[in-house]
Amino acid sequence: MTAASTPTQGPGPLSGVRVVELAGIGPGPFAAMLLADLGADVVRVDRPGGGGLAIDPRSDITNRNKRSVVVDLKAPDGPARVLDLAERADILIEGYRPGVAERLGVGPDACHARNPRLVYGRMTGWGQEGPLADRAGHDIGYIAVTGTLGLIGRPDEPPAIPANLVGDYAGGSLYLVVGVLAALHHAHATGTGQVVDAAIVDGAAHLASMIHGMLAAGAWQDRRGVNLLDGGCPYYGTYETADGRYMAVGALEPQFYAEFLRLLGLGDLASAHTDWARWGDLRERVAARFKSRTRDEWTAVFEDSDACVAPVLSLREAPGHPHLDARGTFTEHGGIVQPAPAPRFSATPTAVRTGPALPGAGTADVARDWDVPGLLPHPDEEGDR
Repeated sequence: MTAASTPTQGPGPLSGVRVVELAGIGPGPFAAMLLADLGADVVRVDRPGGGGLAIDPRSDITNRNKRSVVVDLKAPDGPARVLDLAERADILIEGYRPGVAERLGVGPDACHARNPRLVYGRMTGWGQEGPLADRAGHDIGYIAVTGTLGLIGRPDEPPAIPANLVGDYAGGSLYLVVGVLAALHHAHATGTGQVVDAAIVDGAAHLASMIHGMLAAGAWQDRRGVNLLDGGCPYYGTYETADGRYMAVGALEPQFYAEFLRLLGLGDLASAHTDWARWGDLRERVAARFKSRTRDEWTAVFEDSDACVAPVLSLREAPGHPHLDARGTFTEHGGIVQPAPAPRFSATPTAVRTGPALPGAGTADVARDWDVPGLLPHPDEEGDR
């Protein structure tokens, strides 16, 4: 792999799009990373002294493919520097609580006064209005009140926490990216920018649309661990193997279920597919079979089949999976193994071009490329160093 600071091939489909990211943590940086992966020129406005994740900035891959400048928004000239960037940008992303950007002088009105075409993306948990809008929160609380967290886990145990994937990233970052790109399309067509209010509670609720439809149709019970897709079904779930690892089973359709039973040696359970009364027995016998061999042994059994069975891999194991390795689903850059940009494009391929942007490291280049000389330190500031 190339060094972390060396660009790699492929401009991506968003080449030429300029994005300002006001530094934060969680869904905002991930959304900006996705835009950067797609080829946008993302400038992250970091705060003096940092304030990101409590890890070495060189390992924070949510800042890959970006450049960073440091601006103190509480300094007299801080807001002006950000507005100079906003004037030259297509998209701005911020993740403050409602009203904070306005108080800092970089809210939508101030930015649109300088650049009417700007798409102003706002990333919050609770949204810009509502009884909880001003309250602090985290992923777990946002997915809790939407009913999404209550879907996940066994019926006799507390809800299982899906890291911060369902709220921060799926319900937050991805909806923000969809929103700002849709608004960018509108801005290109009309010359008018707008504000995109991306709230994690909205996105997390929207993700469960199909399940709400099933609930309305009587095909989903409003409790976890008893439904087709939440582990209640014995042929859609996980099973422990002889070595304490797990296999994931998704043999929903009749033909896949038949193949699943054949390879397990449980063909006598074919009629249990739609017989809920037999699901308890089915689960016990499937569990006993999986406990008879190791994960790797079962992986070999199901490897060339359509039984929809896969090994449950750890984060460190996943890059070595033969299929993911063949596709290049993971890549190594600057000594860090990480997911490659997704999705893929036939005409405008994407790539990890640079490693994580270190705070302030891109100041001189951004000042030149975006024609914002005010980003450069004043002579008296240089003298103080």
